[in-house]
Amino acid sequence: MISYEFPLNERIRTMLRLEDLFARFSHFSDKAEAHDHHAALMVLFEIMEVASRADLKSDLIQELERQKHSLEALRNNPQIAEDALDAVLGEIEDVSAKLLEMVGRIGQHLRENDWLMSIKQRTSIPGGACEFDLPSYFYWQRQPVQTRHQALLGWMAPMLPLKDGFDIVLRLLRDSGKTMNYTARQGMFQQMSGGKVVQLIKVSLDEQYACVPELSANKYAINIRFIHPVLTLDKPRQFDGDVNFQLTYCNL
Repeated sequence: MISYEFPLNERIRTMLRLEDLFARFSHFSDKAEAHDHHAALMVLFEIMEVASRADLKSDLIQELERQKHSLEALRNNPQIAEDALDAVLGEIEDVSAKLLEMVGRIGQHLRENDWLMSIKQRTSIPGGACEFDLPSYFYWQRQPVQTRHQALLGWMAPMLPLKDGFDIVLRLLRDSGKTMNYTARQGMFQQMSGGKVVQLIKVSLDEQYACVPELSANKYAINIRFIHPVLTLDKPRQFDGDVNFQLTYCNL
């Protein structure tokens, strides 16, 4: 199965972008080659830009607090494992405390590093990170692997509470999902939503189908159109066969 997640508000969209960026940073920073560490640094700059939204931290803290109250209401429920509930509540409290300790704009420690900002400025130019443009960066890339790795982890460390926060929110959001099976006739599917608020929709289909979903949704209806993936210069066109798929609605 291949699953496609579609966020339906800007807050969840930002969290999913950050989740992808943090995963890419982890992938490249764990490698040994200088080119991989260059890629990790470029991703770090992307994280800094995406996370700089002024209300992101406060949104996370508020959402974690809301989830804490919702989970605490489940105490003494015989269908809920108390140990698991306590573990999640403890995780939320720990992450919330760390987020509250974060002072100033997210990524400000990177902006105050003139050397890193000179690299960011040059790399915004195609091919701008050559050795003759940034000799000190070229020198850094020739340092031992462990030296570079520790530097990358040090630059990332102040932003990790942010990752811990949206990890919890996205996990709870995905765990809330209710999955149903449907068939899109000739690649088209529509369902009325009756004003129900949904924050994330996941569309899952067997990889045997040579198509990808396009989704548009509002509080009244959800429309899914399956199209052939654009792997050549051809324009995208609608898949003309029936598609069996799973539709998962997630809402906190």
